[in-house]
Amino acid sequence: MLEGKAMVEDSDMPVKMQMQAMAFASQALDLFDVFDCKSIAGHIKKEFDERYGSGWQCVVGSNFGCFFTHSKGTFIYFQLETLKFLIFKGASTP
Repeated sequence: MLEGKAMVEDSDMPVKMQMQAMAFASQALDLFDVFDCKSIAGHIKKEFDERYGSGWQCVVGSNFGCFFTHSKGTFIYFQLETLKFLIFKGASTP
C-alpha cells in the first residue's frame, strides 16, 4: 500500500479527505490491475459515495482531458505511480 508517494497537483478538499482519497487509490491499485482504470475508478467512487454521500465522480488514467463543475471543497487531482486520479462531487445547479 502506497509504495509510491502520491503527488497532489491541485485540490480544494480538506486535508483529511485528501488523505482518504489517496488511501482509496492505493487500495484500488492493490485490488486491480494498473491497466483496469475503470475498475479502479469504480472502487474509489463507491468508497467516496459510502463515506461522504452519493454524487461523487472519479476519473483514472494516464492521459485524459476534462471540463467540469464541482461542489466547493470536493475536488482533488493527484498522481500515484503511473496513473492520474481526478475525484470530485458534481455541483448541483438551481
